[in-house]
Amino acid sequence: MKSARTELEELMRTIPFNEALGMKVVECGKDSVTLSCKLREDLRNVAGVLHGGVTASVADAAVRFAIAYKHGRQRKAATVELKVNYFLPISHGNLFAEARLIRDGAKICVGEVKLYDDQKRLAGAALITYMLLPA
Repeated sequence: MKSARTELEELMRTIPFNEALGMKVVECGKDSVTLSCKLREDLRNVAGVLHGGVTASVADAAVRFAIAYKHGRQRKAATVELKVNYFLPISHGNLFAEARLIRDGAKICVGEVKLYDDQKRLAGAALITYMLLPA
């Protein structure tokens, strides 16, 4: 039997965009998933730090993977709303997105994401809403 982390890693490999960004599954729990993304030169913005769109994408994926972990990887879902607050720029190392489901309803799931750098400094926070789609 595969571990939940192994299943999520396999799911990650089926999503070319997430693979292109280099996202990795760090850990998973009952209602939470942590992903990482290593800062590469091609992911920097004009200021030389991690592009905000990459940060938002990693946060979005972390909530989606928390839903996949809780509801089974076959459950379809779509982002309804995404809000990110950026506190610190990521200029080197890794971005970590720690997502936790805070509302898990029949049709709507809401997740909060804490975004950290390698020094475990809070670099941002996100609130993301997903609609669960019919099977």
